[in-house]
Amino acid sequence: MYSFRSIFLLDKFAFQMHNYPKRLNMFIKRVLEKKLLYLAEQFTALALLGPRQSGKTTLCKEIFPKHEYVNLEELDTRQFAIDDPKGFLNKYENLAARKGVIFDEIQNAPQLLSYIQGRIDEHPRPGFYVLTGSQNILLNEQISQTLAGRITIQTLLPLSIEELTLANLLPNDLFTLLFQGFYPSIYKHKISANDWYKSYIQTYVERDVRQIRNIADLSLFQKFLRLCAGRIGQLLNLTSLSNDCGISVNTAHSWISILETSYIVFLLQPHHKNFSKRLIKSPKLYFYDPGLASHLLGIDSPEVLNQHYLRGGLFETMVLSNLLKHRLNAGKNPNIYFWRDKTGIEIDCLIEEGDSLIPIEMKSAQTIHSDFFTSLAHFSKLANISPSAGYVIYGGQEEQKRQNGHIVSWKDLKVIQPNNLPE
Repeated sequence: MYSFRSIFLLDKFAFQMHNYPKRLNMFIKRVLEKKLLYLAEQFTALALLGPRQSGKTTLCKEIFPKHEYVNLEELDTRQFAIDDPKGFLNKYENLAARKGVIFDEIQNAPQLLSYIQGRIDEHPRPGFYVLTGSQNILLNEQISQTLAGRITIQTLLPLSIEELTLANLLPNDLFTLLFQGFYPSIYKHKISANDWYKSYIQTYVERDVRQIRNIADLSLFQKFLRLCAGRIGQLLNLTSLSNDCGISVNTAHSWISILETSYIVFLLQPHHKNFSKRLIKSPKLYFYDPGLASHLLGIDSPEVLNQHYLRGGLFETMVLSNLLKHRLNAGKNPNIYFWRDKTGIEIDCLIEEGDSLIPIEMKSAQTIHSDFFTSLAHFSKLANISPSAGYVIYGGQEEQKRQNGHIVSWKDLKVIQPNNLPE
């Protein structure tokens, strides 16, 4: 029997369904679409990887509408693929005829990959096989071993600032955006960020984490996840993490790998070029989505986030993830680093583009201060580059071009490209 609260929530959802029918069914155009269509003409197989709920399935169905769709999350379908991969492929290839087939969440039946390789070698058809996956490192290894030279691998992260802007969905308030994050469902279905992330974390821990690694104590893993959120934007210290969580350093290292594999966190590596022998060599810990990190920190509103001691780290994670999205959507390698020497002088982000370096500072403040440029000035002398080659991304609205750096609003990160460098 339904509780009063269950009936209330069902009525609330029905009301939203009635009042937002167009919003619920809308497709938010993704920048990666054009690149995927081009690559589908060049390769027989295309793999689209990214975190769960980033929009992979929606995008593939939208741009390959004539492909047969197969969901490997369904137990019967998955078992068929595992027990009889040849019969499974025969069935769906016949249904697809000359159009193609989408195998969604391919990590659930990795055995298919070697059989797909044989089909490709026998009968190559551009864009015929489209694979999606919510796991990164393990799936990449499997694909690279079995489909090398036959497949292109692309990554779709949650929505970017550019995509939200094009869809007229970008919040005007920075802290609302940091709180809501970038997952499509929050914008398409107008779901409360608190409710959505709670469900997402529960599903992620109970299903995805168990699939990657057999962890006995999932509550301890959730504690580890929250501890990681509390260290956002900081140098990764596995000893500190393991001590605070009550696990071994080896376990902490293994669990960080799980979070990387499933696109929850990424490690920003220090730049390798030795401008000085006294450099920090540890990576920095960031989340792909600031909304998810905010929820893990217990932040329950944009107003609380605005006053939170980690708002700077959440701002950095938003900027860095959007810079990654911009490069991945263009089919480029990330090539994003940070730089810090042992005296504490730091550049928040370095983009390496060929022989060029683009130094970037990130400030969540909404007012421009002269000390924003201190580290840029130091680094430009050390790297022998023009001070005007640097950028400061800040929490305000104005954009300025100065001799000691280019001021960029958080709303317009796409201007940071080598061909847009100030002269």
